[in-house]
Amino acid sequence: MFGFVPNLHKILAESPAAHEAYSTLYKLATEKTSLTPVEVQIVMMTSNYHNRCHYCMAGHSMIMTMLKAPQDIITALREGKPLADTKLEALRVFARKLLEERGHVGDEALNAFLAAGYTKAQALDVLVCLSTKVLSNFTNALAHTEVDAPMKPMAWAPPAV
Repeated sequence: MFGFVPNLHKILAESPAAHEAYSTLYKLATEKTSLTPVEVQIVMMTSNYHNRCHYCMAGHSMIMTMLKAPQDIITALREGKPLADTKLEALRVFARKLLEERGHVGDEALNAFLAAGYTKAQALDVLVCLSTKVLSNFTNALAHTEVDAPMKPMAWAPPAV
């Protein structure tokens, strides 16, 4: 995708199972879910912010730029701020709540997501995207993965706790 082997993949290669799991989940998230490419990235960037993943935030900022996503969306996601588009904001909020509550979001959160125009299938698609990111976000936290040179212009540091 990038024209180089990302450092994340080099680290995941230590475990063939981890590398295959990530590669498979990423392909499913980006090719098989009913979310648009930008919606997939919104979920993934929300996870990157929540899980404080410096590496994935840089990488997915680059991917969103490649997708020609509006800069205001990329900036808001990198800052953990609301999105101006109400449907996309409902997606971001739902993904964030799933992460914060470890899946136990309750009917109110699900109904708000559905009321924004999403489906029950897309609620499950959000879980596919989050599963992908948990694997990479946690890998990068363990390995302190160095941001690849082409992604350095998109470098990001998590906000202070």
